[in-house]
Amino acid sequence: MTAGKLSNLDIVQAQFDAYNAQDLDAFCRFYADDAILGSLNAEPHTRGLAAVRERHVKLFGDFPQNRAELLNRIAVGPTVIDHERVVRSPGGETFEVIAIYTLVGGKIARVDFAK
Repeated sequence: MTAGKLSNLDIVQAQFDAYNAQDLDAFCRFYADDAILGSLNAEPHTRGLAAVRERHVKLFGDFPQNRAELLNRIAVGPTVIDHERVVRSPGGETFEVIAIYTLVGGKIARVDFAK
């Protein structure tokens, strides 16, 4: 799946599916070259697609059974907000997170996380 003609909801769902499959190439395909990741109301901790890729190489390596479950999703204009439950491994760490995606030009430009 490519990000070319997809809706914002489709783009976020496709990257969510790629995240759960730990398909790094597919996951990164939906992010802008200058994408930013950070905690809500804080300075970004990840800048640029190369850094997004590097962060997820480590995450997928550290937690090969990591999966997210979508609890709720809302969208308004260029913003898609997911409420997710993340399970690092069966019987392992579990937490809930809100991911606030900002999309620009058919790509994810920014994600702010609230945990």
